[in-house]
Amino acid sequence: MPTYQRLPRFDQDWRSLDTAEQQRFRTAVARFVEDLEAGRPFRAGLRVKGVQGTRDVMEMTFAPDGRATWEFGAEVKVGQIHVIWRRIGTHDIFRAP
Repeated sequence: MPTYQRLPRFDQDWRSLDTAEQQRFRTAVARFVEDLEAGRPFRAGLRVKGVQGTRDVMEMTFAPDGRATWEFGAEVKVGQIHVIWRRIGTHDIFRAP
């Protein structure tokens, strides 16, 4: 199971999502984790790709206008992938991913 952390800005963004958006994200994260654990590329439906203008920040789609940005961090537990969740919301999050 990958380890993760949330940046304060992610937590702030999270509180602005409605319950349905939060559930859509949880569902997408379950698929995201399945793909990480299986060591396979992310499934097409998550639309994982790099954020333009950044070196290591990635984005994941969890709803028609729902995006989350993240990056890989240093291992917290030996042998476990570590994910840092940066922002979550609509396309507006790309102003400061």
